[in-house]
Amino acid sequence: MPRFITIGYGDPADYARTARPVRDAAHAQDTKLRSEGAVIGIAGAPVQVRNPEAAGVETIDGPFMSSALPIAGFAIIEAADLAEAIRKVSHVPCAVAHGVVEVWPLQDAP
Repeated sequence: MPRFITIGYGDPADYARTARPVRDAAHAQDTKLRSEGAVIGIAGAPVQVRNPEAAGVETIDGPFMSSALPIAGFAIIEAADLAEAIRKVSHVPCAVAHGVVEVWPLQDAP
């Protein structure tokens, strides 16, 4: 079955202003996704890693990309197709609490 990487963006203040029943239903959707085998996690502090021409590892604390909303978490889900993946994540916390969820098809590396 195809896999998808999801990236959830959300502001804690927007989450807090979302009605509790909506948040509870969103967390229930996360639980359902986990029961289907999804790997879901909250984003920690990022570290950029580079190794130009395999000549030495360089690291920089902090994100490479920036966004208007902070990254809240990541998931790897399975779905029959992109439409089903979108349906599955349309009710998770970031999607319903005034944030956004990106859905990226995960392709096998060569």
